[in-house]
Amino acid sequence: MGRMELELPEYAERVLDAVERIPPGRVMTYKDVAEWLGEGGPRQVGRVMALYGGPVPWWRVVRSDGVLLAGNELRALEHYRIEGTPLREAGRTAEGHLPRLDMKRARWAG
Repeated sequence: MGRMELELPEYAERVLDAVERIPPGRVMTYKDVAEWLGEGGPRQVGRVMALYGGPVPWWRVVRSDGVLLAGNELRALEHYRIEGTPLREAGRTAEGHLPRLDMKRARWAG
């Protein structure tokens, strides 16, 4: 059930199916998802996630620099901590700064 109730473009379906395969505690970049599908690019994947990504584990698709998604940082961080996703904590002097994803350890090849 879930998102299938909504009629999605075929490419969007494929992106969301790929995102659902990313294991808990791991991430893929927008570019990784596009390359895994063999079509589109990071912007197309980002657009699909922005429009349709709510029902899937959207926090597992990330920027390549590991910076948390603006506007959803705290929600994403909660998911990362629950799933044990590798993070690089901000230093004590970086007041109010959020951790980044540890991309070397968190990135999943698919």
